[in-house]
Amino acid sequence: MTLPPVRLEDFDYPLPPEAIAQAPAPEREGARLLVLDRATGARSDSTIAALPRWLRAGDLVVVNATRVLPARLRGEKSSGGRAEALVLGPAGEPGHWRALLRCRGRQRVGLALRFGTGAHAFDAVVVALHGDGEVVLAVDPAVSPYCVGEAPLPPYIRRSAADPADAERYQTVFARAPGAVAAPTAGLHFGEKLLAALTAAEIERAEVVLHVGAGTFRPLGEVELAAGRLHAEAYELPEATARAVARTRARGGRVVAVGTTTTRVLEACATEDGQVRAGAGETDLFLRPGSRFAVVDALVTNFHLPRSSLLLLVAAFAGREAVLAAYADALRLGYRFYSYGDAMLIR
Repeated sequence: MTLPPVRLEDFDYPLPPEAIAQAPAPEREGARLLVLDRATGARSDSTIAALPRWLRAGDLVVVNATRVLPARLRGEKSSGGRAEALVLGPAGEPGHWRALLRCRGRQRVGLALRFGTGAHAFDAVVVALHGDGEVVLAVDPAVSPYCVGEAPLPPYIRRSAADPADAERYQTVFARAPGAVAAPTAGLHFGEKLLAALTAAEIERAEVVLHVGAGTFRPLGEVELAAGRLHAEAYELPEATARAVARTRARGGRVVAVGTTTTRVLEACATEDGQVRAGAGETDLFLRPGSRFAVVDALVTNFHLPRSSLLLLVAAFAGREAVLAAYADALRLGYRFYSYGDAMLIR
C-alpha cells in the first residue's frame, strides 16, 4: 500500500525543557494518564492507577518483556579526556563490540580507552569506524563490557554520575529477555499493584518481546521516510500470546498494546482477520500516518519527541491533529514528557 508523504515539520511541537522528566515518579503507579478518545477527540485527565477503569473486562493488555542491558559505559581516553559509550551488541569476532562512542576530539582507529573503575575496569581500542557515530571496540574476550555498565538512559535525562535507582526504575517489572539498549517506557508505569488491579478487573495480560535498538537514539531522516522502513529490531511473539489474541477476539474484547514497541510486534505479525502469528525474527515495520492497524485497538504510550518515528506511529493510530491537541493539553496541565514522564491511553 502506498502511503501519503510525510513532512516531519508537521510533527513538531514546542516543548519547554522543564517539561522533560528527569526522574521517575516516586512509585510506578504514580504517573498521570491523559485519555484520548479516537472517535471524538475528547480528552480526560486521569492517573495510570485508574487504567483498569478505562478498560473493560475481557480486554487483553500486551506488554513488551524485553530486558534492558547495562549498556552505558563511562570512562576516559588514554589522554585523560572523558569518554562514554553505548554498547549495541557483539560485532562478530570474539571481544569485538559495536558501540556509539562519545568523546572530545577526533574518533580514529587505534584510539585507546578505559572504562569503569576499580577491579572491573577494562581497556578498549577502537578498531573500526562506521556511519552515524558507530564504532567497533576491541576488548579482552574474557571481559563483558556490561560488567561496568549502567542503565542506558537517553541523553535528555542528565546524570553527572550513575544513580543506582535507575537500574530498577529503567526496567519493567516483567522484563525477562535481555537484549534492549533502551526501555519500553510505557511499561515502566506497570507495578505489581496495577498488574493485580488489571487481573481483578478480568483484564488478561500477554507478552511480546522487541529488543529496542540503536535506532531509538537516531533522528528520523529522509532515508527512512523515502524507504518507508525503520531500523530492524529483533522480536518474539510467543504462541501463548497468539492464543490470547484469538481468545480476546472471540469474546469481543480489545487488544491494548502497552507501548509503541509492542504495537510494532503485533502489527508486524498481524493476519488479515486481526489475529497474530507466533514467531520470532526482525521487523523494520514503519507505522506512520496512513498505516492500517489490524490488531491493536487501544494504546498506552508515553509522550514522544517531536519529529520521531514514535510520534508518527501515535499520530497514525489516533490522527495527527488529535494527538498534537492532546500534547498541547498535556503541556498546559503540567504533564511530564518522555521516558520517565506521564502516559496517554488512546482508545
